[in-house]
Amino acid sequence: MGTVERREREKRNMKGLILKRAMGLFLKEGFEKVTIRRIADEIEYSPATIYLYFTNKDEILFALHEQGFEELYKRQEAVLSTKDPLDRLKRHGRVYIAFALEKPEYYDLMFIMRAPARKFVEEEEWTAGRRSYEFLRKNVEDCIAAGYLPGGNLDVAAFSVWSLVHGIVSLIIRGRCSMFPQEKIKAIAEGALEYSMSRIRKGKM
Repeated sequence: MGTVERREREKRNMKGLILKRAMGLFLKEGFEKVTIRRIADEIEYSPATIYLYFTNKDEILFALHEQGFEELYKRQEAVLSTKDPLDRLKRHGRVYIAFALEKPEYYDLMFIMRAPARKFVEEEEWTAGRRSYEFLRKNVEDCIAAGYLPGGNLDVAAFSVWSLVHGIVSLIIRGRCSMFPQEKIKAIAEGALEYSMSRIRKGKM
């Protein structure tokens, strides 16, 4: 390995370390309370080292969001092979649940943790998060066109479906489902999704 390649690898490794430790601190202590110096202490480097990779704390949070949404979108793309819109929406929900349960730290940071949205509103290149929502929106639009869902405001319909699945996984991630055996949690979550989707198919929701 040449000098250039080695330096690039070292940069990637350092950036990955910063993001990993920052995520842990954001979730444990809260975004507002964590400082660049606190992150630097965690990785045992000076704050100046972090500034070589990120301009500020918002940029670190943005990078973590991008990572999470890229992973979610890759999983979403797998449902495109399902032709029936409602079956595709059901599969989409299972993919979303699996992502949340397998990557709870990312899900918490992306959808639950309180943090300023300023960076995401201003960032024109934040495509990953928008793509994930547009993917769901198109799926819901196809369900409406096929007669599975009532017509009306498409964003309201998409938000309703998103809220349903988000509610399921949020209860689990935040430890509000202790009444269920841990080994059955995923099956219960998928069962709740199946129950709701079956009612949509029967026109009862």
